[in-house]
Amino acid sequence: MMVKQALDDTDRRIIRATQAGLPLVPRPYHAIADQLGLTPDDVMSRLREMLEAGIIRRIGVVPNHYRLGYTANGMTVWDVPDDRVDELGARVGSLASVSHCYHRPRHPPAWPYNLFAMVHGRAREEVEQEARKIAALLGEHNRGHAILYSTRILKKTGLRIGD
Repeated sequence: MMVKQALDDTDRRIIRATQAGLPLVPRPYHAIADQLGLTPDDVMSRLREMLEAGIIRRIGVVPNHYRLGYTANGMTVWDVPDDRVDELGARVGSLASVSHCYHRPRHPPAWPYNLFAMVHGRAREEVEQEARKIAALLGEHNRGHAILYSTRILKKTGLRIGD
């Protein structure tokens, strides 16, 4: 497949039509195609090409945890051995209570943490219970942790193109 080097007008139209989210219908790519006067295959292949070219990074669900009733959102941060962070991160990231998990650099002495795992709960007690499960999973590799709770909702948006 030929990888796109630049956006053409059709790509821009597809991005503008999808940048606020896909329609919540059984066949969203067909709905976008109908809206833009394209075929569903053209919409899907162009999105695939933009993904492969790195023009867009991903197509995925971005849930509003607050609207789903998860108002206690805690970023758990962990100090684990650097040579085990990938293995341990994969294990933590596979837990049902963890929405995303990643490695970040330490900033000693104030910030010793290198593994981050986002946990959502309906109450802080629920997040703390899940953090205890993560601590047990990490076992002797857990050299310290903290929970940073969300204090406000940040606007989550993807690629934006103006008219």
